[in-house]
Amino acid sequence: MNTTASPRVPARTFGSVATAMVTPFHEDGSIDVDAGVAVAVKLVDDGCDALVLHGTTGESPTTHQPEKDELMRAVVDAVGERAMIIGGAGSNDTAHAVRIAQGAERSGAQGLLVVSPYYNRPSQEGVYRHIRAVADAVDLPVILYDIPGRTGVAIGDDTLDRLAEHPRVKAVKDATGNVPAGFERMARTGLEFYSGDDALNFDWLAHGASGVISVVGHVTAGAYAEMVRAVDAGDLPGARDVAARLRPVVAALMGGGQGAVMAKHALHLQGVIPSPAVRLPLVSATDREVDALAAVLREQGLLRA
Repeated sequence: MNTTASPRVPARTFGSVATAMVTPFHEDGSIDVDAGVAVAVKLVDDGCDALVLHGTTGESPTTHQPEKDELMRAVVDAVGERAMIIGGAGSNDTAHAVRIAQGAERSGAQGLLVVSPYYNRPSQEGVYRHIRAVADAVDLPVILYDIPGRTGVAIGDDTLDRLAEHPRVKAVKDATGNVPAGFERMARTGLEFYSGDDALNFDWLAHGASGVISVVGHVTAGAYAEMVRAVDAGDLPGARDVAARLRPVVAALMGGGQGAVMAKHALHLQGVIPSPAVRLPLVSATDREVDALAAVLREQGLLRA
């Protein structure tokens, strides 16, 4: 993967097309490692050059350390030479986040995604110390994950500037919805930025983002790779055409239901995973929602008639 910038192509420590991967479960709720490997192989074959395991889409709040480590090892063994495997290290307990990060590193992860602490809404100093503690605990490159709509606390400008000085902090996954602010932050800090919002992937890439970390990529990784190539070549109209083509799929997976739930149903409809089971508090989509999703996938040529 490209790690050095050119006049046209941004630096890409974490690849250009990553999917925030679901964690498949058996019907009884136990983790299905074989299905997880099947998803990982499919995504890399489809065009992903990076995968994020055990982020929120991977139901990280309801999976536990031995499960996380087992799936990480299996995926690294299967595709770790073809794609960068990034481990989520999210918790609102700093000591817990450190343990998750260290487990991911032991299990072969090649990078970390570290979200700001959620729900307990620490001060900016607390956010800084939390993320720094995780980054200090491992020898892996780190992506910061800024998603205030879920965490309840944004990574402030001063905090981001301080974190950008850390030698292992290399990038930001931005799910703030504010592309202009991210454009300015990208220029100011020198950090790589990755789109964390599928509806804004084209916007971020057109503004110089290094890539995307996608949920919709479970079914559209090849199209996102096409979009990245078009932007790299300076073909913004071509990239915009790809974005327009994907709009119905983005709406189907992210517009009404929960992303992890809908991504699992999409993979189940395609026959990639044997069950779309999720763990509470998530619940499966309704029959009506699944039928609507299937209709869109079929219309877009992503599901056999």
